[in-house]
Amino acid sequence: MSLPDAFLSCRPTSSPAMPDVTVTRRLQFNAAHRVHNPALSDEENERLFGRCNNPNWHGHNYTLDVSVRGPIEARTGYVFDLGALKKIVTERVLDRVDHRNFNLDVDFMHGVIPTSENIIVAIWRELAPAVAPARLARLVLWETPNNYVEYTGE
Repeated sequence: MSLPDAFLSCRPTSSPAMPDVTVTRRLQFNAAHRVHNPALSDEENERLFGRCNNPNWHGHNYTLDVSVRGPIEARTGYVFDLGALKKIVTERVLDRVDHRNFNLDVDFMHGVIPTSENIIVAIWRELAPAVAPARLARLVLWETPNNYVEYTGE
């Protein structure tokens, strides 16, 4: 039996430790925001943030990659059930941000400048406790097809 076949076979729970593997689920959502620091003047905000500081908001079609890492579970062959991961991300994040305004509607973003950098850290805080015993390994948030941020919890 080849090495991959050995990992896919049913193993007793007393088998040697399984390797750690990272699995990723990609999800999409739409949201609006205004990148604005209320401590700065309107002129300074406009200079720093340009079109992203539009007082009438602007929106993005975001893509979120959620990566979870852990050992392959001997009974299922999964690190984490990707259907369950989708449900967790949907309940803890997407239902709260999709077709919403980060500045006005998203409780975990109140008082935070909604840059992609701050959004991804806030999403991490929402998801990390929910994926145990696996661990959140990496988030990638695509704001446009050309711009993304990634965060590994550090």
